[in-house]
Amino acid sequence: MKYILLGLVLLFSTTFAEETKWIAIGNLQNWYSNTGAEREVGRRGLTSDQQDGLRWPALYNFQDTQAAKALWIGTTNYNDPLAAGKNFAFKVVHNGPRVLNEQSEFMPVEFKYYGKFEHPNVTVDGVPASNIIADDLVDEIDENLVSDRMLYARVNTGIGVTLTRKIYAFSQQNHDNYFIYDYVFKNTGIIDREGTVVNQTLTDVVFYFQYRYAPTREIGPYGFGFAPQSTSWGHSTMNDVRGEDPNSSDPFRAEFSWLGRHSQEAANLIGGPNAAGKGLLGAVQFVGTVVLHADTSPTNSDDDPNQPTTTYYLGSDDAITSDNDQFNSSKMTDEYAAMTRGDAPIRHADAVGDGFADVFGGTPGGYSHAQGFGPYTMAPGDSIHIVLAEGVNGLRRELAYSIGAEWLNGGAFILPDGGTAANADAFKNAWVMTGRDSLFQTFERAIATYQNNLVVPSPPPAPSQFDVNSGGDRITLTWANNAESAPGFVGYKVYRAIQKPDTTYDLIFSCGPGTPNPEIVNEYEDRSPQRGFEYYYYISSFDDGSTNVAHPGVALESSKFFTLTNEPAFLKRPPGKSLSEIRVVPNPFNISAREIQYGITGGANSLKFFNLPPTCRIKIYTERGDLVETIDHLDKSGDEEWKSVTSSRQTVVSGLYIAYIEVLDDDRDEETGKLRFKKGESTFVKFIIIR
Repeated sequence: MKYILLGLVLLFSTTFAEETKWIAIGNLQNWYSNTGAEREVGRRGLTSDQQDGLRWPALYNFQDTQAAKALWIGTTNYNDPLAAGKNFAFKVVHNGPRVLNEQSEFMPVEFKYYGKFEHPNVTVDGVPASNIIADDLVDEIDENLVSDRMLYARVNTGIGVTLTRKIYAFSQQNHDNYFIYDYVFKNTGIIDREGTVVNQTLTDVVFYFQYRYAPTREIGPYGFGFAPQSTSWGHSTMNDVRGEDPNSSDPFRAEFSWLGRHSQEAANLIGGPNAAGKGLLGAVQFVGTVVLHADTSPTNSDDDPNQPTTTYYLGSDDAITSDNDQFNSSKMTDEYAAMTRGDAPIRHADAVGDGFADVFGGTPGGYSHAQGFGPYTMAPGDSIHIVLAEGVNGLRRELAYSIGAEWLNGGAFILPDGGTAANADAFKNAWVMTGRDSLFQTFERAIATYQNNLVVPSPPPAPSQFDVNSGGDRITLTWANNAESAPGFVGYKVYRAIQKPDTTYDLIFSCGPGTPNPEIVNEYEDRSPQRGFEYYYYISSFDDGSTNVAHPGVALESSKFFTLTNEPAFLKRPPGKSLSEIRVVPNPFNISAREIQYGITGGANSLKFFNLPPTCRIKIYTERGDLVETIDHLDKSGDEEWKSVTSSRQTVVSGLYIAYIEVLDDDRDEETGKLRFKKGESTFVKFIIIR
């Protein structure tokens, strides 16, 4: 999605047009800015977006865990050509967590989204019906791309450092909950939008990242609101670190967060339980970043185990997080001091302990992660390469329901290790904290992917076309066969949800070797739907596990998000019993009364034919006998819609129209066996359009 910010929104400012794009092909989805960092409410400029992005699991509503990001670049003893040669002891340019100046601090140059393949075309009853159509806006297809998607941004800064950011995303089920960020910071000397170059060696350069995580929107005021307002946007966030000391036994260098306890919540807030509902745990996410690589120096590209040199947590509402200005000497002195603060003697999570995260430290906004890489000396033309991965993991949604329900209603309180908890909170918390191990597994997978040159085994592609069509006694699904030529392909699986798309999906059909339907097909008729319910679907292609190097023999499936429908299919009205029952509704059709006309469900110009035979051909003529449209009604329902347009896509004028309906197939009543409609039978129906 692309949005243009046109003004100031509360404390969040921009002085130029910001462009954003989504990566939305896997279980973790996020928006990204062309400026190189995602500041608070930066996508749409709406306060309700205080938590916006890093959605996991992305199938469900309000799973956002991101509140704000920042990227600052600082140097020392800087002779500033933008300030008439004034020398700053500390010079810092800023992108976030609230302020963004695209005219003179972080100036976008290029922003492009690459795909290894196109996303599928998904329709329900002929209408585009997939989030992927709006979110997966690929600019260019590159079949040689190592990942499924790659987002590229190049940004010049007022300090003369040009950054390029490549974000790699995968749709494979074991790698779709993290992104890999590849940064190159180069001293190009470009300091403004005109491309002015000033060659200057930069000393003590620090690249400083801030992460204000807030698991999750679901529990807060902009979600379902079943926890205190201040809990959800970061006030209760617990922040932890691993690998500060390169000589420790920690397996990686990482920072991660989860929801801690809150002093205003009567219930123990770990996991975000909904005490007023069914016990759903609404904040089971663990979110964070792991360092994959950081150059030792511009002349030594070996990974430096001492980086980052700063991992100190930062008050999210500290003075240095607002009103940032690259010409304010006093402010930049304080900022650079924070950027080079080093490691906390006691990690934030350890300091909070079993206490309340919201009252720790006395800060009104909780704490953010801070990550400073450097200091580096960068002569003109020098570069520094930093690679990070960001991921989210935690309890499966099914467990979030079942563990939460047992916490609320009582039960055996069986712990993950098989033991028994003494009380409901201990039981709940133990299960929630297994999410930390899950996130660590995600970090390990990201590290392995980077070490393997970003090569991840790919599942077969999703069908390039997926169509769902409502009928009178069935819902028919059809799909393309493009996946069948992929290495290891063996079949398809069809999943369905009832009444809403953000819920658990059940497998209702599979075909291919080893399934109940060994023959490969490209159509499935779902005959189990009931009238009055709405149905949502997705289809996946799967292989024989031969390409799964990490888990040989375990099948890989294409991502649900490629074919997930966001419009409902449903059973239409049953067929009529005789040609005499056919009606056109409304009749007359009066455009000026369309708001109150009965039967207008498809738009301002739509008419409906009711009580049709299961299969028939409808030819629509003017009063003079001119044929304006032919409709083949084949879905075996009694309904058909006409949008008042001719076969040449022209809206019809006022007048009397005649519909000639011809039966295409014999049809018998299923209960009595009597012939209701005979092939070749026909009738006429007249109707009036007033425009």
